[in-house]
Amino acid sequence: MQGPIGLWRTLPLPLRGLIRTLRPKQWTKNAFVFAALLFDHQLHHVEPFMRVAVAFVLMCMTASTVYLINDIADIERDRLHPKKKLRAIPSGELPIPLAVVTAIILPVLALGVALSYSVPLALVLFGYLVLQVAYSYYLKNIVLIDVFAIAAGFVLRVLAGVVVISVTNFSPWLYVCAGALSLFLAIGKRRQELILLAASASDVRVTYKHYNLPLLDDMLRTVTTSSVLSYTLYTFEGKTNLAPNAMLLTVPFVVYGIFRYLYLIHVQGEGGAPDELLFKDKPLLASVVLWVVTVVAVLYALPLVH
Repeated sequence: MQGPIGLWRTLPLPLRGLIRTLRPKQWTKNAFVFAALLFDHQLHHVEPFMRVAVAFVLMCMTASTVYLINDIADIERDRLHPKKKLRAIPSGELPIPLAVVTAIILPVLALGVALSYSVPLALVLFGYLVLQVAYSYYLKNIVLIDVFAIAAGFVLRVLAGVVVISVTNFSPWLYVCAGALSLFLAIGKRRQELILLAASASDVRVTYKHYNLPLLDDMLRTVTTSSVLSYTLYTFEGKTNLAPNAMLLTVPFVVYGIFRYLYLIHVQGEGGAPDELLFKDKPLLASVVLWVVTVVAVLYALPLVH
């Protein structure tokens, strides 16, 4: 009986390339869709959970469309990148015509299902798609705006989970937290790519002509502080906190996770791909898991005790 690796190798090369380009590992980013469900105390309700699960799937389809478009648009620059040149499109594993056809069919299918399911969700997905296409072809070449466009994409992920259910206790502070955290990760990634690419950085990404390490380090300090403060404020200002001040118990895990990430990029030279680093670094993954467990305990277990 063939294992997963053996089964993978039996797939046609273009299909393997297509699956790699859809980036299923990066679908973890779309977990932000579940934020409203979790913090509005509806995680244990079947119908809201299923509605958000559908939104998650449709967001994954839309995000994969963006990955396809981005790789098609960046094919020449990616061939100059030491890691990105191994991607399916620049390496020739995935034929461009197949990539283009998939990039057309996937969003039509996702938006079509979303329209029949939830018009507000369809609008959010369409807005996300427009933003990311604009990023792929234009916004990523504008210094500072590039990282804000990435952050906006994460805020829209949170919004996608909000519009498909009826929320009563969800706090807008989480939009701020999502934006600040995504800025933190985007800037950290820019910093590590700038170091990795060195003199060839501007050939791979136009904005690297304008970024330098002092600027990125200052930006990183700013968003680090903003991330910690916004989340801390949420823990006692947010309406979701039914057990007074108990959400403060989750702050240490957030602070440790941010500090661990800073350690990895400054000391270990990691941080090029945050989604991959999450599963690669066990202490970082442990901090995320413990944060989730503590949030669930505070929001769902403590109110029962009271």
